[in-house]
Amino acid sequence: MEKESERKGRERREDPEVTLPVRQQSKALCWCVCLGLALILSSVVVGGASYYMKEGGVFECGVMYREEDMEKYREKTTIQEEEDVELDLRSSFKRIQENIRVLEDQEVALINVPLPEFEDGNPADIVHDFQRNLTAYLDLFLNKCYVIPLNTSIVMPPKNLLELLINIKAGTYMPKNYMVHEEMVVTERLDNVEQLGYHINNLCQGKDTYKLERRDRILGMQKREALNCHKIRHFESKFVVETLICEP
Repeated sequence: MEKESERKGRERREDPEVTLPVRQQSKALCWCVCLGLALILSSVVVGGASYYMKEGGVFECGVMYREEDMEKYREKTTIQEEEDVELDLRSSFKRIQENIRVLEDQEVALINVPLPEFEDGNPADIVHDFQRNLTAYLDLFLNKCYVIPLNTSIVMPPKNLLELLINIKAGTYMPKNYMVHEEMVVTERLDNVEQLGYHINNLCQGKDTYKLERRDRILGMQKREALNCHKIRHFESKFVVETLICEP
């Protein structure tokens, strides 16, 4: 006589409506266990992000994200296709790491992006100066600085960013796992970086420094124009941002 536990186990494997959640749960458990191993080193792991405070008030951050547009997957309808989509989505996650220092009293955020995995962009140092309303990127591969007006629709003010990091560390908020794209074009060289404020001057002094404009704001420039571009992926909000910097 067949054992009751064996019969139930076989039925569970044969039922397609049961199989998918089981696989999802197994994969999620593996993901959480893998992140859980980092708990020993980083002290806090929350969902797809890991944070801990280093000396000097610096947050070391790790965020999981994906590049794909999620809407294109919603057209899948069959159970098998939905299962394949779930596997594709889980395998498409990437990880970005960076160090964030928030100077709340000066309204400045300082970010260091180490060399990314899988060549997904260049390492960089970034300054967001809300008093000057400027952002500066130092591409550490090219040793060049790029300055542009601060995009407040993407970059959180230092006070809010600090609260976000603290909430993620406490487990009360989990960041979004999608990526926002922005495209910049070099327009002119900047010779006097001292006028850009202490922090940007400190970042860019002695380096070739250029002014940027968002590509969609430059009249007469077509999207299909061939440009020499490089990208920096970073995180200073509720989602990951890819900044593409292009030189005509």
